[in-house]
Amino acid sequence: MRSALPRILVVDDEQAVLDLLVYNLSKAHYEVHTATNGRRALDLARQIEPDLILLDLMLPEVDGLDVCRELRHTSKVPIIMITARGEEVDRVVGLELGADDYICKPFSVRELMARVKAVLRRTQPSEAGSAAILSGPGGLRLDIERREVTVGSISLDLTRLEFDLLYTLLLNADRVLTRERLLEQVWGYDFTGDTRAVDSAVKRLRACLRSADPQADNIEAVRGLGYKFKGSRA
Repeated sequence: MRSALPRILVVDDEQAVLDLLVYNLSKAHYEVHTATNGRRALDLARQIEPDLILLDLMLPEVDGLDVCRELRHTSKVPIIMITARGEEVDRVVGLELGADDYICKPFSVRELMARVKAVLRRTQPSEAGSAAILSGPGGLRLDIERREVTVGSISLDLTRLEFDLLYTLLLNADRVLTRERLLEQVWGYDFTGDTRAVDSAVKRLRACLRSADPQADNIEAVRGLGYKFKGSRA
């Protein structure tokens, strides 16, 4: 029988990092599983169906970017990348592959735990009523209860993060939302200077909307500030 505790898969080939994360996550009452290489991570992800994956990029056998790419073919499981790499391009690629967030080594345990809690809180079922529908141009409809997004007759396959981002933008239509405010409202934390995740998620969301109907993409970048969704909402 599956435990009622949130299930987290930690993937890292450094034993000291694994020990640190297992200790702190277990202490916070999470069910923790571990893998030390990418191939084992993919196998475990299919077997245990975790609620969240903490994924290092530099892994033996199959690296973290390939693990993320493979998981996104079949799963919407939230992924937080953990990496020691200094090159910004690695973080950008990971986010564009569909990772929800990233944190760089060496990291603060307090910050990591805040991100874990934020992601898991965001993925809890919505308590909104069944009539809660938001709409936009191009036949865009967002059903909060069912967590479904359609453009005309086309159903969009959004991740949880992309759904919550679109919901927040639609709910605040015609208002400029700074990257920092989006981090707080969508990601669930307010660590400053960490807005790359916002830009990458918006880029993925816009591409998905345009693939269904270019008119559905009314997200506008406001230079030096953030983003807004142009148009009325239902």
